[in-house]
Amino acid sequence: MSPRTCVTPQGRFKYAVHEPQYRVTNLRVNDYIQSLGECENKSCDNLKNFPASSIHEKGADRIYEIPNAFEFKGTTFINSCWADRTADNPNGISLPEAKPISLSQTAKDWFPEGSDSKGKIKQIFSSLPDSLLLTLAKTSTDPVDLVRLAHNCCEFILDENKNPQGLRYKKDDRGRLRAVINHHLLFEILANNRSLPDEYKEVMVLRPGAQGVSEIVGEWWAADGKSHIFEYLRRNSYIPWGHYAANMANDAVRYRISDLLDLDMSGLRHLYYQRTYTRMAEQLGLTMPAEKKMLEPADLENLRLKIVTALQQDKRKKLKFNSTLWGWNFGFDCAPTGYRIHASHQQIHQQFAMLPRIIPAWINGEQSDESMISYGCGDLIRTFIAEYKKETGRLFFDDYITAIRTNRRMDGRTDREENLIIYEDENVMLFVPKAQTSQWEIQMMTLKPVGNIIEANQACRDSLDRGMLLAMRTLEGLGARMVTTIEYSKRIDIKENNQRLLYAFLPRMPNSPGAFSEQQLRWIMGHYPEDFATACRSRIADSI
Repeated sequence: MSPRTCVTPQGRFKYAVHEPQYRVTNLRVNDYIQSLGECENKSCDNLKNFPASSIHEKGADRIYEIPNAFEFKGTTFINSCWADRTADNPNGISLPEAKPISLSQTAKDWFPEGSDSKGKIKQIFSSLPDSLLLTLAKTSTDPVDLVRLAHNCCEFILDENKNPQGLRYKKDDRGRLRAVINHHLLFEILANNRSLPDEYKEVMVLRPGAQGVSEIVGEWWAADGKSHIFEYLRRNSYIPWGHYAANMANDAVRYRISDLLDLDMSGLRHLYYQRTYTRMAEQLGLTMPAEKKMLEPADLENLRLKIVTALQQDKRKKLKFNSTLWGWNFGFDCAPTGYRIHASHQQIHQQFAMLPRIIPAWINGEQSDESMISYGCGDLIRTFIAEYKKETGRLFFDDYITAIRTNRRMDGRTDREENLIIYEDENVMLFVPKAQTSQWEIQMMTLKPVGNIIEANQACRDSLDRGMLLAMRTLEGLGARMVTTIEYSKRIDIKENNQRLLYAFLPRMPNSPGAFSEQQLRWIMGHYPEDFATACRSRIADSI
């Protein structure tokens, strides 16, 4: 049986078209006719909700069913009625800017001049219920509001001018320093609001040590002083064997992608490359870089080439860790009910780790003689493309790239754009997948047989970094406020070179919370991918 994918061995996209026509037997017993109110000064009712006989649907909306390029990622469904409307104005695909909100300014209008307005406004803030406090902390754009809330949720050390210099700390029952915070969720939401003055962000979360004792084991800085990044070690991580986080430093505050410099992206990714290459060198018994030193780009590339040479000399069996894990949660949100909607901290940071090759297996509480391969999402692609080659005799990524380049619209229109590609250079392609799994998903993949960052030379890494920044600028330009980015990479000790390094950029949309459809890997879309690509190209032009 052929793999379930929209990509054909001829380098074309394959999909199904539903044109529903059906009959529904009416099994209702009673009618419950009621007035709904008035329309144009006439009464309106719900009579149409109670048909007298069975229903014959002769032509419901056409639905396109597109298997994902990668079988394990499910299937996308596009409602033609919604998508046809969008096709008439693809550049209208966007989210509105948030409007300015200030409770302090609004409250001033509630009290006449001469009254104790300051005291009354202070009383309003102190009496707000939790749900309104959280809403205001998330949505207010007034620093006065946010500073008031900050002083209500934690204890600051102030200088003579009442500027924050730090937080008050105390020791817990285990002797650990803990900031005095009386409303942790409010504290976290405030720290993620970019309108909070930087001096408050600094002492609350940005200063090294403010978020705990995670050690800083690397840093990157620009020669002109415009960028500075710390690499934190997360020892007790939800990722086994620990992970690393490249965080913008407290002297280089970035809360929006529009604030992010080209240098910043280079630095964030440099720390990922540097940490991975040094860990690889250590495993392979190569000469390690000197401690307390940042590798220069040329040194980094020389180290990579030594690793490649060692792997070609069949030293792969030395690798205890043979796969990379990299991800980026940009943006933060929290509902007034306290439900976390996305990410942990909006101060721009990226996380990375290495995964073990094999791990001991346990059965019924006892260690067995068996072992397991550790989970890495890139393995899903490897399994799929192996099946594709077995069934078709073709290399999947060759066919996928051809299908993207020769794409045709599903609606048959020839007066609209057909191009799925947003940006490309000689090394990478940034594009809209034919079957999106997020309503605004875009992807980036290498055009050459590069399956992981060990196989990526300096030029390719530069292209990856540039493409990633362009992707994020494009999505934020359309109004995206929360984006998850993941890397699908090939295991480092795999010799075959038919897997490409792939990144998926997955915005979280206001009207698309995860629900039963998404849990089944059924992705519902209201636009054609070509129209979204058009909208992206209109935004990316300003960034190139």
